[in-house]
Amino acid sequence: MDLCCAHVKNPSLSPLLLRNSFSERPFSCYLAKVGSVRPEDGRLLEIRVASRKASSLVVRAMGKKNHDNSSSSGNGDRSIPEGDSLKGNNPSDGNKSNDTASQKPHLIEDWREFRAALFAREQAEKVDPEAHKQGGTPQEPNPLGLKWAHPIPVPETGCVLVSTEKLDGVRSFERTVVLLLRSGTRHPQEGPFGVVINRPLHKKIKQMKPSNPDLTTFADCSLHFGGPLEASMFLLKTGENQKLPGFEEVIPGLCYGARNSLDEAAKLVKQGLLKPQDFRFFVGYAGWQLDQLREEIESNYWYVAACSPNVINGVSAESSSGLWEEVLQLMGGHYSELSRKPKKDT
Repeated sequence: MDLCCAHVKNPSLSPLLLRNSFSERPFSCYLAKVGSVRPEDGRLLEIRVASRKASSLVVRAMGKKNHDNSSSSGNGDRSIPEGDSLKGNNPSDGNKSNDTASQKPHLIEDWREFRAALFAREQAEKVDPEAHKQGGTPQEPNPLGLKWAHPIPVPETGCVLVSTEKLDGVRSFERTVVLLLRSGTRHPQEGPFGVVINRPLHKKIKQMKPSNPDLTTFADCSLHFGGPLEASMFLLKTGENQKLPGFEEVIPGLCYGARNSLDEAAKLVKQGLLKPQDFRFFVGYAGWQLDQLREEIESNYWYVAACSPNVINGVSAESSSGLWEEVLQLMGGHYSELSRKPKKDT
């Protein structure tokens, strides 16, 4: 990823925010290491990200009060384009020009989507290098669809690990997509772990005759193979219930739980806050030591990718069989070609 420069300006002309929250001079950073930027309450910021090449991308955001005292890690952050949430708050808004009113910037709700848009722009520049040589503007990339994926250099919570042909013949991981529930960087003593999300077992919980009474609430839920290690986990779509006590967020709109939080999950269903269909249950999980996963990635056993929530949340027992190919195709380039290669003979 190219070295980028972010310019932050405060239209309210208050020097306090710039002095306390950002350096007064433009600062440079590697995009892969950027999490999110949270403006102060009521302060309108314009963040301009410009690569060393000719193009740039502007995101406008307004600070919002943090009523739940959530962390600033990026979960729950919202970037609000100018004119979206502010519309109608100022009586003078109706006097703005038609040109300004006609601008409808895309609402970026997740910093991962912001990064994906930058990645798409960079790929478009690589496809059209002559435009830069001649001082022109390259063709704008197509807007991000509901489903997108792109490679990232290191694993992070909520990314996916896509098995390479080196794992063909390894029964547990052949042609699998593993959703990383924790990257292991915050909890290095535990190491990274996740669940395979494209291996349905074609069985329902009620067929296993569970002894745990909480599981009867989910009797008609399908079971999935999550990995070779012994433990059961589940994923739950949270929808608008973004913060649920007892569950850890993986990506916006998706949390996970284990056996010790099963009773809380059953209560949410009985209270009508969630439905049994919002849950996916996994038998087993995949786990590594931190150095072990890093070595496997460097040895080309896994591709690491960031995906849109629609790719992960849209997986069902019926559709999961084609997820490995779908993610590689969304990643584009040579990854798309690999998705069409036959399995390696073992």
